[in-house]
Amino acid sequence: MKSHYRVVVIGGGVVGTSILYHLAKMGWSDVCLIERSLLTAGSSWHAAGGFHALNADPNIAQLQSYTIDLFDDIQEESGQDIGLHRTGGLTMAGTPDRWEWLQSAYRTFQSIGIHDCRLVTVEEAVALNPIMSGDGLLGGMWADREGYIDTTGTVHAYAGAAKKRGATVIEHNRVLELNQTLQGWDVVTEKGTVSCEHVVNAAGLWAKQVGRMAGIELPVSPLNHHYLISDTIPQLEGLDFEVPMTVDLEGFTYLRQDQKGVLLGIYEVNHQHWMMDGAPWEYGFELQQEDPDRIENELIMGFERYPCLQEVGVKTWVNGAFTFSPDGNPLVGPVPGKRGYWSACAVMAGFLQGGGVGKSLAEWMINGTPDADVYGMDVARYGVWAENKQYIKETTGQFYTRRFVMTYPNEQLPAGRPLKTAGAYADMSAAGCQWGQSWDLEVPLYFAEPGFVEAPSLKRSNAHGIVADECQAVRNGVGLLDITGFSRFEVSGPNAEQWLDQIMASKLPKPGRARLAPMLAEDGRLKGDLTVFNWGDGIWWIMGSYYLRRWHMRWFVDHMMEGVTLRDLGDEVSGFSLAGPASLGVIEKLTDGPIADLNFMGCGHFDIGLLRCKVGRLSVAGERGYEIHCRAGDHAVLRRILLEAGADAGIREYGFNALLSLRLEKSFGIWNAEFTQGYTPGMTGMDRWIDWDKEFIGKSAAMAERDGNGPAQTLVTMEIDADGADASGFEPIWVNGAQVGFVTSGGYGHTVGKSLAMALVDPTHSSAGTEVSVHVVGVKRAARIIAASPYDPDGKAMRG
Repeated sequence: MKSHYRVVVIGGGVVGTSILYHLAKMGWSDVCLIERSLLTAGSSWHAAGGFHALNADPNIAQLQSYTIDLFDDIQEESGQDIGLHRTGGLTMAGTPDRWEWLQSAYRTFQSIGIHDCRLVTVEEAVALNPIMSGDGLLGGMWADREGYIDTTGTVHAYAGAAKKRGATVIEHNRVLELNQTLQGWDVVTEKGTVSCEHVVNAAGLWAKQVGRMAGIELPVSPLNHHYLISDTIPQLEGLDFEVPMTVDLEGFTYLRQDQKGVLLGIYEVNHQHWMMDGAPWEYGFELQQEDPDRIENELIMGFERYPCLQEVGVKTWVNGAFTFSPDGNPLVGPVPGKRGYWSACAVMAGFLQGGGVGKSLAEWMINGTPDADVYGMDVARYGVWAENKQYIKETTGQFYTRRFVMTYPNEQLPAGRPLKTAGAYADMSAAGCQWGQSWDLEVPLYFAEPGFVEAPSLKRSNAHGIVADECQAVRNGVGLLDITGFSRFEVSGPNAEQWLDQIMASKLPKPGRARLAPMLAEDGRLKGDLTVFNWGDGIWWIMGSYYLRRWHMRWFVDHMMEGVTLRDLGDEVSGFSLAGPASLGVIEKLTDGPIADLNFMGCGHFDIGLLRCKVGRLSVAGERGYEIHCRAGDHAVLRRILLEAGADAGIREYGFNALLSLRLEKSFGIWNAEFTQGYTPGMTGMDRWIDWDKEFIGKSAAMAERDGNGPAQTLVTMEIDADGADASGFEPIWVNGAQVGFVTSGGYGHTVGKSLAMALVDPTHSSAGTEVSVHVVGVKRAARIIAASPYDPDGKAMRG
């Protein structure tokens, strides 16, 4: 062991060895992996080893696809047999909604370039897996490249391939301390101290302790997971092929062949946490006692789905722990506030996702950003509120229990809620507000009559009419929206303007003005669709998506300069937005300031009743509007006085469901749909806001796109001949049988009376009037490209 390495990876499981391999493959050979015991000790050795294509997040599905493609390479590079069995795989649906969802997921795969899948009938599925009963099933999806591997062999293959490229693996050497230095980190181990520039926490079941060594509380917890291996099954002995990896979603089970028996895994509803503060250091190759009583219902369903199991015994029980995050996705990336400390934890499907995690983290570390949009597994998607042990327990348990339970797009899950509420929460609840969640905050979705319950649905729900009424109130009168759920960062100091000018790609607003501001990464891709306010007193605001608060703060801090003070106001400031043709009349009643003279995109300080507020004249709804910002403690009072002032105008409270409809009618994109860190300004139309005459982060790459062949895809608006369901995202778009793009987001435009969607398409098919087709909830629908902003295309309502 040397005294210095560029990177030290802590943890010798599949994730740690994959990271080591990818770092070495990309040219950083001065890297070391330290394992307290032997490679695979922890979760890797007892993992089931199955790999499959399906994931609800298309970006993570792409990384899973990369991992599957990688298996042959690491086997060849290392010379280590990984026991690769590409049996193909089936994912089966047993309810009408699940079958619709599976058909929709199949189309999503087509959108992201995974083409080795197909839908199958129950009869076809039973022919592919003859030991499966088709009773109660409606259909399935087949994937060519699914199967299973030998988990121990795969870990050693990653490690062996990394060592051949110059990396170092050290076993039997527990990390005792982590101490941050000016140059990076001192890693204190049983065999001495190693200094490094970067340290990676890939400690699996020990991630909690390794995080605490650096003063970090990671939102992870181990939960126990059961599987059994059967005795020899005579029916399998008679087959000349292996049965495919099979997932029975309604039965909570997955199955693969194991020699001439099968491995049956269970995601039990009655979950069980284990060692929430991390596994004992001496733990490694042990298991928990099996608990068949706890999984009785799932076992019964599994034995009914595979009747042959009723005729043979159980050879082996495995009840071992894996780590989970609150949403089940990994926690990967640079930990905010701990320069040089990287997380690679909670990869509960390590053999399926480990390759993609290793690739992305290595790219991130070496190039400054990963090639793929990995926000879905970014450690910065959680704030300090997620460090709470009860929150972790509720949310990780909820995810585990629902691992194979269908979650609808309009479904609100209860774990860890309510956590943070705005000041008017109780009053809004009494007025019928139905709440959703953004990061830690409860946000309004819509307002309903007492006793209303929204039915979960893949299609338009029974709240459709309520949202329609709210949209009409905004378009025809005035609507009131709680905007606590926007992020607000305060920027001040002698170099505030200089810093903003280099980090934002747009011109900066003059005093008393606001401006839309794209923010780019060094590679020219988007890092934010933000709004910058110049309040005229040396104070600037950056506003954006509330749930990106920690993610954006990490970016700001990493690119900070001297002479700038930056504060996150997310817990200090709340507010409401007035939108609609009657909005000026309402706000004029509450101030004697020159509010009528405030032009579009203007901002200033105004007395609103008894409150001193910051007001900006802008509106995502596409109507004349005012965003009114107040102290968090004034939120309830601000709501009350606005409702009183707007009573004569028929003011109506509305929620974000209506706002999503209103913004689609204006072709306004939003983050995580039209705008992501995987897209460029040229693709998304954000280049219209760029000031090409100044220097800013990402300028060279953005100019290369502008002056080269242009973007590969272009953002457009479509109308769809829908029937009771609207596009939502990642549905493929077709012209004459060829895929030409995909939907970024969609919904119903209640004002224009059309099903609308925004989409990225090939530039050759982006002209208004182009006839296309799109799959909506798995069903092909006629559609066409239309001109942007189908409502008020000239923007007169918003600017008037």
